[in-house]
Amino acid sequence: MVKPGGGPMRLFFSPIFDTLKGCLEAEVSFEVSMECRCQRKSYILILTTKMKSWNGVKPYLAVIFMQFGIAGLAIIAKFALNKGMSHYSFVVYRQAVAAIVISPFALVLERKVRPNMSVSIFIKIALLGLLEPVIDQNLYYAGMQYTTATFVSALSNTVPALTFIMAWIFRLEKVNLREVRSLAKVGGTMVTIGGATIMTLVKGPGVKLPWIKRDYNHVTNTSYHQDPIKGAIMITSGCMGWAAFVILQAITLRSYPAEMSLTALMCFAGAVEGGIIALIMERNTSIWSLHWDPKLLAYIYSGVVCSAIGFFLQGKIMQEKGPVFVTAFNPLSMVIVAILGSFILAEQLTLGRITGAVVIVSGLYIVIWGKSKDKDQTSHNTTEQILPIDSPKTNQGSTKDDASVDNDVNMHKEIP
Repeated sequence: MVKPGGGPMRLFFSPIFDTLKGCLEAEVSFEVSMECRCQRKSYILILTTKMKSWNGVKPYLAVIFMQFGIAGLAIIAKFALNKGMSHYSFVVYRQAVAAIVISPFALVLERKVRPNMSVSIFIKIALLGLLEPVIDQNLYYAGMQYTTATFVSALSNTVPALTFIMAWIFRLEKVNLREVRSLAKVGGTMVTIGGATIMTLVKGPGVKLPWIKRDYNHVTNTSYHQDPIKGAIMITSGCMGWAAFVILQAITLRSYPAEMSLTALMCFAGAVEGGIIALIMERNTSIWSLHWDPKLLAYIYSGVVCSAIGFFLQGKIMQEKGPVFVTAFNPLSMVIVAILGSFILAEQLTLGRITGAVVIVSGLYIVIWGKSKDKDQTSHNTTEQILPIDSPKTNQGSTKDDASVDNDVNMHKEIP
């Protein structure tokens, strides 16, 4: 008689038991594996969501940093101009410092992605160096000599309007007045200009602030008499050069998508072209002397913060958000200058300037709202294009899509 579980019975049932045991272990292992995979997927999803949120915030933080840098430069430059700094030498030294600072980073970090130089790109870089470093900055700081830092910052808010119009002409921005988002961009730009006009022309009663002291007159003394009309003409002309520069930079980045290298080349071209203009217009060689004074601070600060870092950040933001997004934040620097100038340069802060600042900030948020709707519409159109279609759809106003892109380059003619 055979004992249960032993002998032939054990030999017969053992493979069956082993098979069942293996199946149970495999099922448990599968469940554990699936649970681990689900946890990994949830972690990856959370991490991806956080990264997307951070990527969405980065352009706003970068452009706000730019505006604080520009506001600081307005105060420093006005102080140095009051001390006798020449705007011709200032422009040359600023671009030279910027080129020296950013060139090593461009050579190392973009050596594999930097496109080859062509005649068309060379001409664009030369024009970029002429439009902003030479025309805009010389006229801007020449006008500042006849006005105040707050006045200059307020009047420079015509740049968003000029940039929006030129971007629409060159098809970098799509405007459809039947859509609310387009109306928001147009209306917000007009409100911003209206606020800048109020801040410039409407003085109103002075606002007494505890930090304003009347013994600061030695700070604001200057060899130039205050001439708001002459200064306004110079500043407005400079703003036209700045608006053209922003548009041309966006176009150049399509065929030369290396932001650091483009910044270094622009600054080098601006230093050379500005030096030629300075030698023609200013025969006094003492303007080139360097000393440990506010002039040297203005040269270094403007070159590092506003030209090297500023131009690079502007190019990065422009590829993602478009040129209008960059210039729409200009009113922020005006508000900062109005506050800082009131106690550093003892500039009078009036009710008209405060009212204009409030109106400008309102227009700023209207423009940003319109740009956010552009992004939503672009995402919707991108989802639709996943399905087979007969003809590709054009962009909906996002320069990131505009410039993404060899197809878009074929759609728009190159501007030399």
